[in-house]
This record gives sequence, C-alpha cells and structure tokens, in this order.
Amino acid sequence: MAPKSWSTGRKAAVLAAVCALAAGGGVFAAAGPLAHASFASEAGSPERSTQGLAFPVVPPLQLAAAPADAAVQVNPAAPVTLKVGNGRIERAALTSETGQSVEGTLSADGSSWASSGPLEFNTRYSYSYSVVDGAGRSTENTRSFTTVTTANEADAAIYPLDGMKVGVAQPLQLTFSEPVLNRAAVEKAIKISSTSGQVGDFHWFSNTMVRYRPQNFWAANSTITMDIKLFGVNLGRGQVGNFNKSVTVHIGDKKVAVADARAHTFTASINDRQVGRWPATMGDTRFPSARGYLVLMEKYRVEHMDARTIGLKPGDPAYYGQLDVNYATRLTPSGEFIHQATASAMPYIGKVNLSHGCVGLGPAGAKWVFDNMTTGDVVQVVNTDGDYAAYDDGFGDWNIPWAKYAN
Repeated sequence: MAPKSWSTGRKAAVLAAVCALAAGGGVFAAAGPLAHASFASEAGSPERSTQGLAFPVVPPLQLAAAPADAAVQVNPAAPVTLKVGNGRIERAALTSETGQSVEGTLSADGSSWASSGPLEFNTRYSYSYSVVDGAGRSTENTRSFTTVTTANEADAAIYPLDGMKVGVAQPLQLTFSEPVLNRAAVEKAIKISSTSGQVGDFHWFSNTMVRYRPQNFWAANSTITMDIKLFGVNLGRGQVGNFNKSVTVHIGDKKVAVADARAHTFTASINDRQVGRWPATMGDTRFPSARGYLVLMEKYRVEHMDARTIGLKPGDPAYYGQLDVNYATRLTPSGEFIHQATASAMPYIGKVNLSHGCVGLGPAGAKWVFDNMTTGDVVQVVNTDGDYAAYDDGFGDWNIPWAKYAN
C-alpha cells in the first residue's frame, strides 16, 4: 500500500481542529466569516430574569403611585404622587373629569412627581404617566380616583367677620356645618395672633361650635389675625374641612358698663374712665336679670317685643302683650336687652326693678348706649338674684373661670 501524503494528513488535522473549535464555542468561532449576527439592544428586548450574552439583567423598575387606582373618598388636600426606583419619569399629567389640568412638579433626577395645585371636592381625576427603566424601556399608564363627596365636605362660619371692628370682650367663634370629633386637629389648623401679644385658648361649647379668647379682655385698639387652614383637615367620621382663610379683626376702645340691680344704676366707662351714669330698672323677683358679664351683640332702633316668646300668656299678671321699644341693644339671643324703658315703667327707673330681665334706661341713657357702644362691648350685671345666662346664650365666655375655659 502506498504511504499517505503528508499534505493530505495535515489538511485533515487542520479541518478537525476547526470543527472542534467551532463546536466548543472558542474564540475562533466568534471571529471572521463565522461570527454570530449582531445582538438586539436590551431596550428592544423584554425584561429578563437571567443574565444574557450581551448585558447583565437590568433591575426591574419600581413604581409607587398615590392615590391607588380607582380610589374613592380621596382627601383633596393630599397630593397626587409618583415615585420611581431603577428608572425615571418622562411625563406625568393630572386632569379633572372636565379636562382641567392640575399643576405638578417633577424632581430634577426624574425619580418623583407630585401635584402642587389644589383639588376639588366630589370630582373624578385621571393621572397619566410615562416611565422609563434602566434599559430605556418605556411604560405608559393611566389611573383614576374620586375625591371626597359633597356629603363629607365640612364648612364653617366665622365670627367676627373679616375686617370687623368689635369691643374688647368679643370672643372669636367658628361654627361648623358638621360635628367635629378631631378637636385637636382643628385647633392646630387655626393660628391666632394679636398685635398686643396676647395669647388665648379654645373652648368647645358643642361638637359644632368652638370659641377662642384670652385670659383677660383684648387690649384696646389692638388687631387680631386668624390664619385658618382647615382645607383637608379630617374632622372625624370622614368629614373633611373645605377652606383656608385669613381673618383680621380690629378691637376698639375698652367700653365697659356696670348695671347694678340694687343701686338701680347703669354706669359706663371708656378706657377705664367713667363717662356716664344713668338711673335704671332691671328684672323683678320673678324675672331677675342674669348676672355676670353680658357681651353686646346687635342693635335695633326699634325692637318689637312679644310676651309669648318668654312663655307668658294672657291672664298672667306679668303678661305685657306686644310692644315696641326704642334704642334696643341685644345682650342674649333669649331676649335680654338694654333699651329705653316703656312709658309705664319710666316713673320707676332708678327706684324699683320691674322689667322681665332687661335693663331699662331713660331716653338719654338708652340712646347713649345705642350710639356709643357696639358689638363686643360688655356689661357687667351685679347685685341681682338672677343666675348666669347659659354660656352659649350669647357670649357668656367671660363667666367661665379661665382654668375651666382653657381645658
């Protein structure tokens, strides 16, 4: 047999080596005309849980969004927020069902977005966003939610009104449309300051009414500012405050009167200087005038009075029917006034108490009070057999000891 050619054997060995290298995935197989086709980009590939040939696994994007999709009874004061981990936010938009846009702010690194504009009550909102993960994959989504319904929207009336000028004894009052259970949250939302530097405290007369006063009368000619931020405050049982407001109240001169049921006098002072003293008639033994501090509320040039409103009927010795009185200044909602005494009572002023609880004065005294005293000024009734008026029958705050008022 003829020997094999050297060249033929060498060629076979080389060919075998090439095949072996190709099968084993060596360097040779990844080069030249046998190289693998170019890899697809990671951004164009679905997310992988195992490491690929070209790139390591991209950490999955983490997204936190609030409110949750389809949430209801969302507090309109709570911001809408998006937070992204392992990625960034490209775009976010928040709109109401009527198409009104709500402003928002994107962080510098694109990791978070938050609404900055106020929301409306009882409104459906949609927020759409686009986020990108570390490989450049983009995801878009839209969510929706509905804010607190009208039935859970709580309002409040404030007195005195903004810009009003009142006397030194006027408490500040808020009356809520819904019961307040979270009283501490409401008090925290109301900041009160005075140019006199006086501080006070709140006193709740019911679940719907709270007042505020200092330990002593407000300083004459001072100014009080109420910074009320109740929007979004949880009052309890799902009720949410619906407004923020700033109220400025001006305090006038210190005008205080003393009505003495034993001496039958009415003495008035301005800034602690006596300016007038008039004879008076006050409540008789059956209807004694209420004692303590009574804060003036409102004034009527002529006030119509009806005995039936205090439970009197024809045939009762105290029944006076219906009559009109002049220069009437209200002390309590239940019916106590300072007013000009009736013609039949005029001979008795300064001598006998024969009213149904009111302070009756002569024409000069009643007109002076009407012309010179106003809402928030105060009358102290002394030497009467009457008890204090109910604390919420008018502004009876000053008849509550400070230690009890401030608790």
